[in-house]
Amino acid sequence: MEIHRAVLVKEVVEFLVIKEEGVYIDATAGFGGHSRAILSKLNNKGFLVGIDRDSEAVKYLSESIKDSRFRIIKGNFASLKELIRGIGIDKADGILFDLGVSLFQLKELDRGFSFLSDARLDMRMDTSQKLDAWEIVNRYPQRELERIFKEFGEESHAKRIARAIVKKRERDGINTCKELASLVERIYVRRGRLHPATKVFQALRIEVNEELKCLQRGLIEAYELLNSGGRLCVISYHSLEDRIVKNFLKDYASTKKMVVITKKPILPSIEERLINPSSRSAKLRVGEKV
Repeated sequence: MEIHRAVLVKEVVEFLVIKEEGVYIDATAGFGGHSRAILSKLNNKGFLVGIDRDSEAVKYLSESIKDSRFRIIKGNFASLKELIRGIGIDKADGILFDLGVSLFQLKELDRGFSFLSDARLDMRMDTSQKLDAWEIVNRYPQRELERIFKEFGEESHAKRIARAIVKKRERDGINTCKELASLVERIYVRRGRLHPATKVFQALRIEVNEELKCLQRGLIEAYELLNSGGRLCVISYHSLEDRIVKNFLKDYASTKKMVVITKKPILPSIEERLINPSSRSAKLRVGEKV
């Protein structure tokens, strides 16, 4: 099984690696697609730190990348400075964020990310944390569910879905991904290209993992870690993430703290989208610290 195919690898390396002897951070190392490409561009003085919240990804990389120029650590990029300085590094020449969920997490059905899964609703990127999707779906008030679906999923049927969830759980609860996906499907009269539950699952995943809050904090910490002339590269997959990244770069550029390198986001080529359909929504934005 293919674990995960990294997106925009060539473009990331081109924008990120400005010095072969530099220090770089892959803040969402996952299963190492970008990390391996970055390492291939560094000389023997260069160094790369990989970070991931997922214990399975950390274990995989610690066993599969045997390179003295690489160090993998478990953690959340919202605490980027603490993590990096904890291993004796003060500054970096480039930092990468590749946001969203990995193919591995979707295909490992017991992780509870997929519509197809008969497993308990979960969606935790860090399985050591307590809050999971089951807790939200079965315990949160109707109004709070509606807010989450509307705010984090931009779901037009948020109110109806929240009401249906509360009604269903009064009888026997909603335990699995399939149960929730089926409930949402019944609310949609017409079905488009995307599965009807896509936005609801996205919203729950964002809430469980505090993805947008973590992104906002992580971007600030990344800026503070960068050397002058260092690059920040961020790949986002939906409008909520992309808006945060776009506004961050714009705000920092307006106060002369950064220069926006990509006036428009870099998109995957037609060839990449054909080979890897999951890359179709990816957008890469790049800024350089002044």
